[in-house]
Amino acid sequence: MKKKVNVKNAKGMISKAMNTSKTAVTKANDFALNTTEVVVTGSLEATAQWQTVADNAIKGGLKLAKNQQDLVFDVLNEIKSQVKESKKRFSKLVA
Repeated sequence: MKKKVNVKNAKGMISKAMNTSKTAVTKANDFALNTTEVVVTGSLEATAQWQTVADNAIKGGLKLAKNQQDLVFDVLNEIKSQVKESKKRFSKLVA
């Protein structure tokens, strides 16, 4: 039992299958591109926001470090002057 294949029918079915596949692949590709664009755009916006936060944190940290450094040197100068004064007093006591 040999069955004859209708060539016209087969070509039509193949053509229809190719068009359906092409449409499905195009939709999937468009979806992937749009999704990627949304993700990348969102990532860039989030990165920009975090960069602003980090910049503010660094500036604030540097100001704090400057104030602490000034405070340390002020305290050291006070201690130095107190030590000098104590040395004078001790010299008077011992001499």
